[in-house]
Amino acid sequence: MLEVKNLKTQIDTDAGIVHAVDGVSFTVEAGQTVAIVGESGSGKSVLAHSIMQLNPKPPAFYPEGEILFEGKNLLKLSEKELRKIRGNEIAMIFQDPMSSLNPVFKIGDQLVEAILTHQKMSRSKAKDRAIELLKDVGIPDAQARMHDYPHQFSGGMRQRVLIAIALACNPKLLIADEPTTALDVTIQAQILELMRDIQKKYGTAIIIITHDLGVVSQMADKVLVMYSGRIVENGSVNDIFYRSSMPYTWSLLRSLPRLDATAHERLINIEGQPPNLVSPPKGCNFHPRCPFATEKCLAVDPQLTVRGEDHWAACILSQQEFDEKKEQFRISEDKRGVPIHD
Repeated sequence: MLEVKNLKTQIDTDAGIVHAVDGVSFTVEAGQTVAIVGESGSGKSVLAHSIMQLNPKPPAFYPEGEILFEGKNLLKLSEKELRKIRGNEIAMIFQDPMSSLNPVFKIGDQLVEAILTHQKMSRSKAKDRAIELLKDVGIPDAQARMHDYPHQFSGGMRQRVLIAIALACNPKLLIADEPTTALDVTIQAQILELMRDIQKKYGTAIIIITHDLGVVSQMADKVLVMYSGRIVENGSVNDIFYRSSMPYTWSLLRSLPRLDATAHERLINIEGQPPNLVSPPKGCNFHPRCPFATEKCLAVDPQLTVRGEDHWAACILSQQEFDEKKEQFRISEDKRGVPIHD
């Protein structure tokens, strides 16, 4: 359904050209859920906005690459052609529902507007469709709540309304950018369950962008790990969680809080800071923070290489070398009395 080929998204700033997305390639199949994970600043949201062509041009520009949606290169389409695809075939759920919903219009009016923009139907039928959508996303007393304003809904209910607006035209691809970040864990679980139910009902493909690996484990079929604008590992949930082949992915997993941790165990963080995307480091972008870095990492810019069936990682270490390094690191931490999380 979607094929991104060697996409580069650059942003012209006063400090220089920011290489926000740097040679990203991946595919999304019909009905599949693909999770994009990484630290803040890794390029996840810019990648999502690039697919939707929502990055302002200028300062954003695309020196290389293709974004093929059902064979059409979105980078080559006019704004008028893109408007037919946005909302109608590809929809997006943004992170903060309060800033995405217009506070001076009723929820029902905003839903009806989204439907009428893309669908040829009467206003009365659009209103019926809006009520049906609110019911689908679990809004109680949907007909009455059509007349309420965004501030009259809780955070979780506002997120449900955003999902309803995104589903207004039965899109083939739904992009969810941190859809549960501002919600408590109970509401988060409800929203994720809702997205799964919607996917089963409509057969929608989903790209979910998150830094929460717990969400990934529940939702994803395939995982893309991003670092400094690049995909550094790509594989199934089992590959990423149990057979990670890139030190950054392994470091992310080790930094997760654990329910079985004892009171004296500290949270293991990734040392250092993400690189400056105006002037990335030479060689491997992760080498200044990597516990396994060698002098070769300063000279070689690793590309994604096959580590298994549908599993790729960008690291100069072979899987055997990586496993040996992890074991040596584990022994070293054990001697220093550092809690072992692997």
